[in-house]
Amino acid sequence: MRIKQMPDALANKIAAGEVVERPASVVKELVENSIDANSSFIKIEVSEAGLEKIKITDNGDGMSETDCERSVLRHATSKISNENDLFHVRTLGFRGEALASIAAVSRLTVKSSTGDEAGTLLELEGGKLVRKSKSDARQGTEIMVENLFFNTPARLKYMKTIHTELGHISDVMNRMALSHPTIRFEVYHNEKQLFRSPGRGDLLQIIAQVYGINVAKKMVPVKHSTLDFSIQGYVAKPEVTRASRNYISTIVNGRFIRSIALNKAIAKGYHTLLPIGRHPLVVLDIQMDPILVDVNVHPAKLEVRFSKERELFEAIESTIREAFRKETLIPEASQPKPNRQQSVQNSFEFHEPAPYAKAKEATQLYDGQKHVEMVDNRLAETAEKASDLSMEERLKETISEVEQNDLEGSRDWNAEPVQAIEEEHETNNDRIPAMYPIGQHHGTYILAQNENGLYIIDQHAAQERIKYEFFKEKIGEVPNEVQELLMPLTFDFSRQEALLIEQYQEEFRKIGLFFEPFGEQSYAIRSHPQWFPKGFEEEVIQEIVEQVIADEKVNIKKIREEAAILMSCKRSIKANHYLNHDDMFRLLEDLRKSTDPFTCPHGRPIIAHFSPYEMEKMFKRVM
Repeated sequence: MRIKQMPDALANKIAAGEVVERPASVVKELVENSIDANSSFIKIEVSEAGLEKIKITDNGDGMSETDCERSVLRHATSKISNENDLFHVRTLGFRGEALASIAAVSRLTVKSSTGDEAGTLLELEGGKLVRKSKSDARQGTEIMVENLFFNTPARLKYMKTIHTELGHISDVMNRMALSHPTIRFEVYHNEKQLFRSPGRGDLLQIIAQVYGINVAKKMVPVKHSTLDFSIQGYVAKPEVTRASRNYISTIVNGRFIRSIALNKAIAKGYHTLLPIGRHPLVVLDIQMDPILVDVNVHPAKLEVRFSKERELFEAIESTIREAFRKETLIPEASQPKPNRQQSVQNSFEFHEPAPYAKAKEATQLYDGQKHVEMVDNRLAETAEKASDLSMEERLKETISEVEQNDLEGSRDWNAEPVQAIEEEHETNNDRIPAMYPIGQHHGTYILAQNENGLYIIDQHAAQERIKYEFFKEKIGEVPNEVQELLMPLTFDFSRQEALLIEQYQEEFRKIGLFFEPFGEQSYAIRSHPQWFPKGFEEEVIQEIVEQVIADEKVNIKKIREEAAILMSCKRSIKANHYLNHDDMFRLLEDLRKSTDPFTCPHGRPIIAHFSPYEMEKMFKRVM
């Protein structure tokens, strides 16, 4: 007989290999149990990054003696009683394998009470119960995991350094705090506090604690509801980017998940706003009926499957796009932390350029010292009032007061702008201010000014954005009619490419492309759709073939957009191209009329802004 049933001890160790990958996995499973127990406070204490000790204490519902004994058995759960329950999961844990799997590879102590009577204390070693006794009646549960992987030394070989393992634990707790802002978390390592969340339900405050207050100031709130989904959270302005997708936190019904598809939807929401290779910082909380999501597809429950996937992705994409359409996305130059003892030597004055207005002496701008002290003092004051104000209220109050101070520190212009410019401004984008060119740097960057300071504009990126929006609209209007060529275009492909072309001939024909065999692996094109940009036909056809190879389908909308990007890039002014004053002014005015005037189609920023204070600081006028 070759087939036999495994002993429970061996089966538990195998299950532990799926659930307990590292100390952070233990923290995740135990904290999720505490959350499911309706805890409002959870304390996490670890020693030596969890390899020596992990202790989780909560004030949740607690367990009776019977439930406490059953909780360490395999597949013992209070959440699932029949098959139907599996498709209506509203809790983070439901399989009932966590405690049994953790106990199999550690020395585990469980102490719990419902608060109505004396509690229960269980001690297990390698999954076996070694002691049971009474404990105090404090409501809640305390679980201690010691000597993790003591009986599976091979697993210890795969553990990284203390700092690496502690980093994984910190990441888990950051996600937990972002997913459950109403719960107060405290995290300690070797008795030193690493993290504490207030648990007041203020997501922006948690973002400030996890990523810093400067990032929190640049977060944009998003909110959208449909019959099936409720989406809310914060997305960072495009100037805040990271090199990896690890800063995207997607939360579904309180559960942090990893989803390639959701990441793609978020990236589409940032369409043309991010540079290639950079990723956004996002925290999205998605609520939906549990029947629309299957959480039972991954051992660690990090991946899920959606039944209305396309509708959800479209909702996420449109929600992010709409949020940014209401924002001014001009990045500010970095500002050093001011000294409280600074003094202002002089402040700038702005004069409206003579060619564009009959203005007298323009407004004197706000005092740089006053501006910075206002920010610093407000942050100090709000830190003292942390128990009374949410982070969102503090940030709004700080920013609002500073902006009001700036407004009061300036005077109205005495002269009105010339009529022609006034009429033109009526149709301009309110998200970007009027900027008056004062010169050009290296034939590449336009220097402009207004009452808010100095602006540097990348002229190529600016015209690229203008032309992209123009070509995108025009190409979208052209029907799929075919244009015959006087001379055929010929292409040489690899064997794999040639096979795919044969496979997708019908899809190519639908968009007006006819690949005619012209040798073993060569093809001739004798006609193409009329909307193909003149002079770029070969590049567009090559792009279509590459898209089919990557996606195994023809996406005509995506192809047209890529053609618009290609044309806008090729036909825009380049670096070292000198412009006269009128050309610069017209370019800036055309940019203001754009729908998204902040980045080129490739996501590079178009405008950088230097406030008067930053200029004063640079030249030591503020000491």
